[in-house]
Amino acid sequence: MGKTYYVSVDLEGVACTIGTYGQGLAAGTPGYAFACEQATRETQAAVDALFAGGADEVYVWDCHGTGYNLDHRAFDKRVKFVLGAGSRKRFPGLTADCAGVLFIGYHAYDAKDATLCHVYSSATYSGMKVEGKNVGELQIDAAIAGKLGVPVLFVSSDDVCVAQGKESFPEATFVETKQALAWNSCISKHPDAVCEEIAAAVGDAMRKAGSVYTFPSPFAYEVTFKRIEYAQGCSLHDTAGKPFAWDGAYTRFGQLADPEEIFLY
Repeated sequence: MGKTYYVSVDLEGVACTIGTYGQGLAAGTPGYAFACEQATRETQAAVDALFAGGADEVYVWDCHGTGYNLDHRAFDKRVKFVLGAGSRKRFPGLTADCAGVLFIGYHAYDAKDATLCHVYSSATYSGMKVEGKNVGELQIDAAIAGKLGVPVLFVSSDDVCVAQGKESFPEATFVETKQALAWNSCISKHPDAVCEEIAAAVGDAMRKAGSVYTFPSPFAYEVTFKRIEYAQGCSLHDTAGKPFAWDGAYTRFGQLADPEEIFLY
């Protein structure tokens, strides 16, 4: 019997993709249409490798912005798609018997020169920390999968995000799509070459155990906002039921029991 795999897809980390000054990567910006096309192709390469390697079921989660970015018709008919926004739930449908999660096109957490780096919303947050260490979408999503015992098998992104991923998931397999130069600048590999690398690397990743990544429970969580009013509006409560404490005007902190509580803002 085959296994189930879950592929989570963002846009910022795919080949030849940058943003627009002051806007990032959103519908209507110059790079958005290409990013959607390339994310589809890179994900398709991963999915085809999964099925070729014996996968029985593959979920593709379209998780950038509105969650409606990929050309779903381009995929193998066996794929199940998770799309849209508003549920505040990461990895809908993920269960403990999943063989592994794969991250396509993810991006670094806030770091000097990293292409399109941010954590969930570049307009809302300046950064997040768990147990005093910076974390991004890659680490938080991996921890949500990890609490079910599901390992991270694969990550593709720019060199900064890949370095962050290797620190967190040393047993995973990685493909570097581009070298970051600035928030809206990079040196990218050819899009076709990246698709070929992903297909080969995912096949290799299926033969490895990957890395199960978790946060302790409870864990210390700190979030820094871009605006004071966002910090004032933070509704997070700690494990004792008290509102998060303040550190200066922009940062709130406290203890959480579960990484999914981060989204109860």
